[in-house]
Amino acid sequence: MKGRRRGADLEAALLEAAWTELTERGYGGLTMEGVANRAGTSRPVLARRWNDKAELAIAAIRQQMAKHPMAVADHGDLRTELLEYLELASTRAKGIAAVFTLFSSEYFQDTSSTPQDLRTALLAGGKETLRALLDRAVERGEILEQNLAPPVDTLLGVLFRHHVLMTFSPPPEALRTAWVDRIFLPLVKNHKESRNSDE
Repeated sequence: MKGRRRGADLEAALLEAAWTELTERGYGGLTMEGVANRAGTSRPVLARRWNDKAELAIAAIRQQMAKHPMAVADHGDLRTELLEYLELASTRAKGIAAVFTLFSSEYFQDTSSTPQDLRTALLAGGKETLRALLDRAVERGEILEQNLAPPVDTLLGVLFRHHVLMTFSPPPEALRTAWVDRIFLPLVKNHKESRNSDE
């Protein structure tokens, strides 16, 4: 690293080095020493912040995710907001989807965790943006709360993650639109309101 960095600047630089190592070598080739060397620092500097390479890898991915925030403004229309949400998620996925090809079973052995645990770790401290959009639509009377019973409330997120994990790429716009118009909205819309708007 050029110059002497401290605090947040140092941590950001360390995580960038970890991200580069992760994308170039995969999780199996990721080492605390390798990250320290790339960052121009020592292993103890990393060890003071992360206990092992599993924690470091999660932190590095979360930093990349933070570069693509998922904030969706209130447009007064759930369909518009859902499509924007999926577009933002796709932009984020372009940056991080490929790295998931590099996570071998070694990560899950190291952490005694499952893919769901990995998702929880990546989202720790973040807000469930999709749920916030749905709650907003309920308040506007666009959709009914009782129509959001599981698994409907998480359906769009599940479809999105499945596509990314199976193809290591974000879903195309046409597919995202089909998910919203043909699958999700028919399940959750306030059909009474829909009939009134059609009359």
